[in-house]
Amino acid sequence: MLYIYSVGLLFGGLSIINLVFSYQTKHIQHLFWPTLQFQLWMLPLFVIANMCIGYGIHFGYKATGQLGYTLIFSKCLEILISGVAYLFLKEVPTWKNWAGIGVIALGIFLVNQK
Repeated sequence: MLYIYSVGLLFGGLSIINLVFSYQTKHIQHLFWPTLQFQLWMLPLFVIANMCIGYGIHFGYKATGQLGYTLIFSKCLEILISGVAYLFLKEVPTWKNWAGIGVIALGIFLVNQK
């Protein structure tokens, strides 16, 4: 059950962060004051996202007993979530993106071996 909590919390927190930064890139002027104002408005969302990520890492560590594996999984999940760039910027992943995800998946497999 801890795995489900961990994945759910990590997915939620990382999704919030990626959505906020994707929205900022597309819709907020790249000047100092508008960016600062937007970031201040987003502070409550960042607090929620950081709490979700923190507890997701905590539950993942309790489930696996390996912090390294949990952090690597978190990064891989973040890379997969970065598909929100497609929603805002209409970017299509190239073969290099998929190759990178494959290398990361291979790394997780190798780390998991005894």
